Amino acid sequence: MKAASLRLQLSLWLLVPLLTLLALDAWLTDRRATAAAHQAFDRTLDASLKAMREGVSLRDGRIEVELPYLALEVFESESGSCIYYRVRDEHGETVTGYDALPMPPGSDHPLYQTVFYDAEFRGEPLRMAAITLPLHDVGSARARLVWLLVAETIEPREQLAHEILIGSLLQELMLVTLALAIVWFGVRRGLRPLRRLSGAVAARGADELAPLEAAALPTEAKPLVVAINQYVERLHRMVQARKQFFADAAHQLKTPLAIVQAEAELALREQDPAALRAHLERVRGSVRQAAKEVEQLLSLSRLEPDSGYAPELRPLRLDTLAQAVALEWAPLARRDGVDLGFELAQAAVIDGQAELLQELLGNLLDNAIRYAGPHAEVTVRVGQGTTHAGDGAWLQVVDNGPGIDAGERERVCSRFYRGESGTARPGSGLGLSIVREIARLHRAHVDLAPTAGGGLTVTVLFPPGLGCADARD
Repeated sequence: MKAASLRLQLSLWLLVPLLTLLALDAWLTDRRATAAAHQAFDRTLDASLKAMREGVSLRDGRIEVELPYLALEVFESESGSCIYYRVRDEHGETVTGYDALPMPPGSDHPLYQTVFYDAEFRGEPLRMAAITLPLHDVGSARARLVWLLVAETIEPREQLAHEILIGSLLQELMLVTLALAIVWFGVRRGLRPLRRLSGAVAARGADELAPLEAAALPTEAKPLVVAINQYVERLHRMVQARKQFFADAAHQLKTPLAIVQAEAELALREQDPAALRAHLERVRGSVRQAAKEVEQLLSLSRLEPDSGYAPELRPLRLDTLAQAVALEWAPLARRDGVDLGFELAQAAVIDGQAELLQELLGNLLDNAIRYAGPHAEVTVRVGQGTTHAGDGAWLQVVDNGPGIDAGERERVCSRFYRGESGTARPGSGLGLSIVREIARLHRAHVDLAPTAGGGLTVTVLFPPGLGCADARD
């Protein structure tokens, strides 16, 4: 689907309301034009009535009508309309004029007051004016009432209203056209900074990730530039993270691969099966170590803040998960002479992703078993409540090994840092870094503290979850 032009969309958004307003104004103009035409022609009818009044009199009890020339002149029309008049006495008898010309509606009409109304005569719509006059007989006390009626067909009124409407519409159409031209020009000028911004982005090289300049842009465009700069910054961090990953992978794999190559060459020269086996064992150990380091590097790269990875957190039983992981690691612990146990202080439910939490606990157990040494004790504990690290659901791995010096506890969570006590044993220094990233994704906190009597206690404190009442196996 082709994307619509922003200029066209803005123009349409302005054109449609303008046309709607034009239609509304045309209707209002038509009403005003009709009212103005009625007002102008009603004055003519009223003038006709006043002229007719001069020619109506009462003599010897008889109503005499002599229409003056002015009244006849007013009746003349060049527009092809028809003029009707009627003089009627109080008994309903027509003195002169058109006998069937309708009377005004109602029965109570004040004297000397002109009444305007619409009527129909001979199938044609009319605009009429009527007035009631008392006539006094000269030389006697006699008096009679007389009605004067004047009517005109509405063609001239409609023509005048139509001319007013057409003139007004032409003027408004011209104004709307000028307004649209101004809007089109203004939109074009207003979008010029966006075109410059688009050209600046298009002119950039593939590896140019510097922020865009927003000082010369309009206020409305600055949020877009800020968002683009934020995206570019995230992209820059992702690129740097990938470069760091490749550098770390090359650095970490160089030693194991060199060992594998050297041991393989020595194995090829050996004739003694026992010595050959020893070389192959060292090759296997180096390959296993290299595979583990690659797995940890990939896991850490996936968990970094700029990787875009977002786990699906669901309610789960932390104690059930921890017990299952401890059972999986029990054979490895026995192989290294470590006593691995599990203690449940209180059932705990958290929002988490089971696979990541299994990896977190696996790295903690691997570090504890590896560095605590033979005949050490490692305990996995799960509970909920208040600890030295805070309040919430918690997971602890406690050992009675040599522990970590206070000055190194903050640094051991950094990449590839192993501390003085860990350099004597094989490892990559990535385990606690992975633990820290998994904890971050679960909004949890990792705390390292000495164990009473010697050793290290690693506590992962989770935010308050669903509570024990909602625990599910």
